[in-house]
Amino acid sequence: MTDQPSVLFVCVHNAGRSQMAAGWLRHLAGDRVEVRSAGSAPADAVNPAAVAAMREVGIDIADQRPALLAYDTVEASDVVVTMGCGDACPYFPGKRYEDWKLEDPAGKGVEAVRPIRDEIRNRIEKLLAELLPAGS
Repeated sequence: MTDQPSVLFVCVHNAGRSQMAAGWLRHLAGDRVEVRSAGSAPADAVNPAAVAAMREVGIDIADQRPALLAYDTVEASDVVVTMGCGDACPYFPGKRYEDWKLEDPAGKGVEAVRPIRDEIRNRIEKLLAELLPAGS
């Protein structure tokens, strides 16, 4: 890994889980980690319930746009975190891959998205502790 690790979050629509994860990592890591997110079949917009749930904790992801997963985005990332995208993500030897089993927030209200948001934060905090040693 380089001095600044890069993390790619991938889910099917790139509208809920991956956007919340990217929002958390940007918020908690600042500029110490390069953050990317993409989807194998991106939606037209970020899930409004995900936007609302993140806004409740002071993180604004309303300006994010779902993006199509590209081969070179995976290749350029140090860590690839998949969230229900199955085999759509290309595999590169030497990369760190994690598959986070998380409930899909699609079609759910903000009340149902809050626990997903909080679980993502817990996982981001753990990932961040592994990527950035104490004091960095």
